[in-house]
Amino acid sequence: MITFNGPRTELQEDGSRTYTLSEKRFLIGVVIHEIGHIYFPMIVNSDERQWTWMDEGLNSFLDSVAKREWETESHWAREPRDIVEYMKSTVQVPVMTQSDSVLKLGPNAYTKPAVALDILREVVLGRELFDFAFKEYANRWKYKRPTPSDFFRTMEEASGVDLDWFWRGWFYSTDHVDISIDKVYKLRMNTKNPDIDFARERQMEQNKPTPIAIERNKAQGLKSWIDLNPDVTDFYESNDEYTVTNKERNKYNKLIKKLKPWERDVIQRAIKEDKNYYVLEFSNLGGLVMPILLQLTYEDGSVETLNIPAEIWRRSPKSVNKLIVSDKTLKEVEIDPSWQTADVDLNNNHFPRRIIPSRIEAYKAGKSDAKVKRDIMQDIKTKLNTDDNKKTDANKAG
Repeated sequence: MITFNGPRTELQEDGSRTYTLSEKRFLIGVVIHEIGHIYFPMIVNSDERQWTWMDEGLNSFLDSVAKREWETESHWAREPRDIVEYMKSTVQVPVMTQSDSVLKLGPNAYTKPAVALDILREVVLGRELFDFAFKEYANRWKYKRPTPSDFFRTMEEASGVDLDWFWRGWFYSTDHVDISIDKVYKLRMNTKNPDIDFARERQMEQNKPTPIAIERNKAQGLKSWIDLNPDVTDFYESNDEYTVTNKERNKYNKLIKKLKPWERDVIQRAIKEDKNYYVLEFSNLGGLVMPILLQLTYEDGSVETLNIPAEIWRRSPKSVNKLIVSDKTLKEVEIDPSWQTADVDLNNNHFPRRIIPSRIEAYKAGKSDAKVKRDIMQDIKTKLNTDDNKKTDANKAG
């Protein structure tokens, strides 16, 4: 097989050869890529004219794996972030489109399927399971003519994982990934014990802002009727609606007695644990179903990662809720902090929302082309007039 390479080095006057970083990476990348074609589609002989991605896409995925091993700290392989602009564009057609009808061959046949397989390996299946299944595909179909369905079926059979949602989203649709975290609710268990619940309700009431009229009355030094007439005070001036009385305690004890022993044990354990219950509300704005990769930051500074499988969307592909129970107080939630899923809008990946970083470019307004031409002609005329004047003065002097 003939393997084409990329740009050549430039010969300098001193006999040395130079090249830019981009030329270096292009040369190495093309060699890796073209050698890879010995295996796909030459040994695993898919129809590259009909299904270009089975040739270029699979090979682009493999050359990205090789590039990361060539330079572990550089970012010149195909990453999920590289496909974002194409994923949200209006020139997309499904990857499964026959190659003659593809609008953008590079993103469609190379980058998108390569990124899809990278996400399948790193996010969905994990490296060990993906590599086992991919090797099984290569061995099972070497010297044969596989179709896309053969690839899809082999990956599922070898991994033991149902991936129909993945193939449908990445290969048969033009949907994109845009998962938004819309709301976070903090819940506390209502124990029915008035000595516990009433104290919490009082605290919630005290946390509300004081009405502005009351604040201004205090600022003006106005005294209430009760302050001016202390003889009319009663029980409720020193006790509020959250004060626990025997009536509430007796009601609670009566409720507890009706419960079975194991039910009382569950309630007592829940009261003792006193967990924080958070309900996270997500929406799928892009249409493409994906796992939800979460980073949870707590007020004590600790960070926890939680990867929710894509099956969470199986009953409601548009919006889902997730319950998180924790001893800690949640401070911040972020979706896909490492940019692993090609999410096209990172601004709705944070709760609470963050200020969107941008920039202001300073520039000096330039002259129009016509004005520049006029200025040049004026400069030439001035120069000619100056030279003529100098000649005239010299002749007069002579």
